[in-house]
Amino acid sequence: MKTKVLIVDDAHAVLTQKLDQAGIAYDYKPEFDRADTEKYISDYTGLIIRSKFQVDQHFIDLANNLQFIARCGAGMDNIDEAYAQSKGIELISANEGNCDAVGEHMIGMLLSLMNHLNRANQEIKTGLWRREANRGFELQGRTVAIIGYGHNGQAMAKKLSGFGVKVIAYDKYKTGFSDQFAKEVSMEEVVKQADILSFHIPLTKETKGLINEEYLYHFRKPIFFLLGARGGIVQIPAVLKAMDEGKIIGAAFDVLPVENFPGLKEQSWFSDLTSRDNVILSPHVAGWTFESYYKLSDVVADKIISFLNK
Repeated sequence: MKTKVLIVDDAHAVLTQKLDQAGIAYDYKPEFDRADTEKYISDYTGLIIRSKFQVDQHFIDLANNLQFIARCGAGMDNIDEAYAQSKGIELISANEGNCDAVGEHMIGMLLSLMNHLNRANQEIKTGLWRREANRGFELQGRTVAIIGYGHNGQAMAKKLSGFGVKVIAYDKYKTGFSDQFAKEVSMEEVVKQADILSFHIPLTKETKGLINEEYLYHFRKPIFFLLGARGGIVQIPAVLKAMDEGKIIGAAFDVLPVENFPGLKEQSWFSDLTSRDNVILSPHVAGWTFESYYKLSDVVADKIISFLNK
């Protein structure tokens, strides 16, 4: 069957431009929902998606000519990877396309937390001028622990290199990865040394709910907690408890276990989380900059072309 690609999510024009240049046929249908895609997917050898719907076993069974699934984003958590691979389908992601954006965003959140910028801003706007209450912490001299040392973890470490911090990293699936920006350590060393804890791991069956009371219990020092990976890896009540106990000084979340309204407001922990002035939230935008919009599509296009030219 001749190669033909279905694009069901909005993408930067560089994607279709590169497919055109490579002579790869495609249909650009960002208006398609899952039902539309299921109806036509058997006509295609490739699928390009972002996060529009779950590519599960039922969907894959309908896609009997599919050679690859490409995602214009980091991670493949909306795709049943194991089942797709069992069908011989190549999986393509663009983790390196937004790693700089994520690193910058999470450092911005960290600096805001450590210097009480959100709280101070709101206080001044309401007529309060509290210098002592908003005395900040310096980042220099602290130890930042990065969990997961893939593209995002590495970008975070590199961007921290100018702050005069010690960066340590733990990755369950990699060894020998120490570089000029981070030192590989065991999880035992992470819990002993960390002043700041930043997560850069995918959501999998193994990592779902990983950050629980038991996980946080072992940290020796009070920490700043950063989550810009996937919301499903954290149990929010465990973080709130650790904050109450003084184990977490402040927390920043770009991702949450539920990412929609009204569903988010219905969570038992939502009002507690949002009432705290040492918590900063953003709506899963760390990796979604004007620049990364281009880079994600650019990386995916190059990888698709490389795959098809094998």
